[in-house]
Amino acid sequence: MRIILCGFGVVGQSLVKLFDSRSDELYAKYGLKPRVVGVFDSKGSAVDKSGLDLYKLVEVKKKFGTVKNYSKTKNSMSGTDMLKNIEAEVLIETTASNYKDAEPGMTHITTAMKNSMHVISVNKGPLALAFPSLLELAIYNQVMFKFSGTVGGGTPILDYAKNSLSGERITSFAGILNGTTNYILTNMASGLSFEEALKDAKDKGYVEADESLDLDGLDAAAKLVILANWIMGMKVTLPDIDCSGIRKVTVKDIGKAAKKNCAIKLIASCDKELIVGPKEIPNDDPLCVNGTLNAIAFTSEHSGTQTIIGKGAGGMETASSILRDLLDIRQEIARD
Repeated sequence: MRIILCGFGVVGQSLVKLFDSRSDELYAKYGLKPRVVGVFDSKGSAVDKSGLDLYKLVEVKKKFGTVKNYSKTKNSMSGTDMLKNIEAEVLIETTASNYKDAEPGMTHITTAMKNSMHVISVNKGPLALAFPSLLELAIYNQVMFKFSGTVGGGTPILDYAKNSLSGERITSFAGILNGTTNYILTNMASGLSFEEALKDAKDKGYVEADESLDLDGLDAAAKLVILANWIMGMKVTLPDIDCSGIRKVTVKDIGKAAKKNCAIKLIASCDKELIVGPKEIPNDDPLCVNGTLNAIAFTSEHSGTQTIIGKGAGGMETASSILRDLLDIRQEIARD
């Protein structure tokens, strides 16, 4: 299976390491032989129609900070150029999420679909701003569109709600969908000020380069859009979310909640309205997880409430979700 990989940061590099280390098993067990024919990062690209050397690719990125030095003829082909000119079955889109205009991910995804490529995206920007139309475009072009890594990283939240609860009608859900804010609020509950907790989260590499994505609830809101569309059959985008972050949460607020045996968490919920905001959660509620964990509770008509908990992010965790999506595509193609 020929793959074009747009974006080669932590997730992209983790993915090719996964391909490299598990190549024999993937072929023996699933009949999957991933062949990465093009990789694009912000400074250039690497292309080999017979398949790039994955180990060399990671080493070149580590040494030069870009993949364009992979060959002597340094390649400056853009992601869009690659998608138009190189034959492949799948685009894997891992560029940074952008909630203003969703570029360059939006163009990569739409170009791939129009060129009859299946798409796996862990970039939340295009889905947050144009989920309904991207789904329509995929159906129109008869391609598969997978995005399980956009919510919960390696924790299969989307798959669980769609498949494990199939036949059930989910009436509402609520969850902690951003591990960074959960880490900050957990540390504030331990006595740190907001500024100290934020600095600690930054030092550990948990905070996005644009910190407002975490602190103002945009990341959680984007995930809420994806969940609401995919699980509840809504047709919503980011502007439909009533969103507030954690900047105004004080140590005093956390102390007040503690006296009531509660903790303040940034909760994304879908009931009658779509809301992201700080909320008091009882300490004995399964949703009340600490550190960088994510948790989401689905309430359904007959099964009551079920909570799924797991790591929200991490390069290898997110890479494993991409591999899951790729195996799904492989099985669908084999079935057809």
